[in-house]
Amino acid sequence: MYKYIILLHILGATIWTGGHLILSILILPKALKNKSVEIIQNFEQPYEKIGIPALILQVLTGLYLAHNLLPDFSLWFSFIPGIPTFVGYKLILLLLTIIFAADARFRIIPRLNENNLSSLAWHIIPVTIISVLFVVAGVSFRTGGF
Repeated sequence: MYKYIILLHILGATIWTGGHLILSILILPKALKNKSVEIIQNFEQPYEKIGIPALILQVLTGLYLAHNLLPDFSLWFSFIPGIPTFVGYKLILLLLTIIFAADARFRIIPRLNENNLSSLAWHIIPVTIISVLFVVAGVSFRTGGF
């Protein structure tokens, strides 16, 4: 069962991180250049159908894996070298992702237009960086860090 949970976790990370890399590197520059909200929406609407479930899958499998590796919840933010440090980092990254997502969803996206498109960029870029850091922290579980 453990191997399947890891596989699901990695598939979720692939979808979430890959989608954000595409959004940041290919879609966002074109949207900013053309001042086109539509370019972002044309990517986001279909991507969210797989991206949000992938993120939820990552959260659920990540919590399962963290508990499996470190059953004592009090150690999750202890930052003792090794697994507790990586669990703590990933939980902090998750909190940052939630903050950026909530701010974008409730403050920026309802009023999104050509004039404030750069506000959305200031959310897309950090979430992309955070998603890559999720991958780095995940790989660190197996490699002992970078």
